[in-house]
Amino acid sequence: MADACFAHPRLAAIYDPLDPDRSDLDAYLGIAEEFGARRVLDIGCGTGVFALLLADRGIEVVGVDPARASIDVARAKPGGDRVRWICGDVAALPPLRADLATMTANVAQAIADPDAWRMTLRGAHAALRPGGHLVFETRDPAARAWEEWTRENSHRVTEVPGVGSVETWVELTEVSGPLVTFRGTYAFAADGQVLTSESTLRFRDRDEVESDLVAHGYVVREVRDAPDRPGKEFVFLAQRP
Repeated sequence: MADACFAHPRLAAIYDPLDPDRSDLDAYLGIAEEFGARRVLDIGCGTGVFALLLADRGIEVVGVDPARASIDVARAKPGGDRVRWICGDVAALPPLRADLATMTANVAQAIADPDAWRMTLRGAHAALRPGGHLVFETRDPAARAWEEWTRENSHRVTEVPGVGSVETWVELTEVSGPLVTFRGTYAFAADGQVLTSESTLRFRDRDEVESDLVAHGYVVREVRDAPDRPGKEFVFLAQRP
């Protein structure tokens, strides 16, 4: 089940204005070009920012996400009709023979349940053509990113066109082994409504991720540093033989 920040229609509608800097996607666009990808599966596509950037470059894109509200936002954007949007998970995809499958913006960490993670790796493998690549990022647990997830560090007020002022902040609620849970709060000045979204992420170390990939039939070709967050994240490039 998707978190409320993606699944609640009112929160999905403001997701992009609250996070307008998507320069993190530049590295993924570069990888798509590096591999000469003509067909891409965007797993956890959310509101469709990356899928639409790919479509603008003439790439055939399938975007899949379990959050109906986010898919609706993506489909309504200019150019949304150029992407095939699927509400669900990768287990239900038809054979795609994709050149590249991606999980951007730490989507891999949001798949915290071990069974769901294994299902995702199997589904992506089945969707790729032989020789196709799976690329995703995950935070390095050693960097302990969650220690900065406080109200003091995250509090801000954003003017959203057509919506008004929205006050937001995040608070860490629990750290239990590799699982980190936090709560996002969204206060709408227009009518006083306050919504919250609970999220749990799994922090996997490099060895765990590589072992999972190999166990599901991938060859790990390279592990890169995230260019926009050096020393804080791993970018895995795995290939279906």
